[in-house]
Amino acid sequence: MLQPRAIVKIADNSGGKIGRIFKVLGGSKKRYAEIGEIVVLSVQKAEPRKGVKKKDVLHAVVVRQRKPFRRSDGSYIRFDENAVVILEKGKKDPLAGRVFGPIPRELSEFGFHSITSKAAEVV
Repeated sequence: MLQPRAIVKIADNSGGKIGRIFKVLGGSKKRYAEIGEIVVLSVQKAEPRKGVKKKDVLHAVVVRQRKPFRRSDGSYIRFDENAVVILEKGKKDPLAGRVFGPIPRELSEFGFHSITSKAAEVV
């Protein structure tokens, strides 16, 4: 459950390290983002000489959240941090070539097949 001004970790090798969400896509009154939803964020910290720079405004998908997420079988899954993966503009493909950390399998059900295939660990 992420809302505007939330600080998130960027879980790919695009160059960004930390981002700040400033818009949750999906309607003018949409307040919170869950796993699998697209947000607009600004990069707060970035690695030098990479594709993503500080102050870049990008679209990203939420891949981990601290709030327990209810699965369709009734179980819950919860992560230690809030994390996102940066997307290409207008597509559901990640900007980077690698995705770090555990990724829930629900992302492929939401249409992000390329993120789950690039992830090392699918939970």
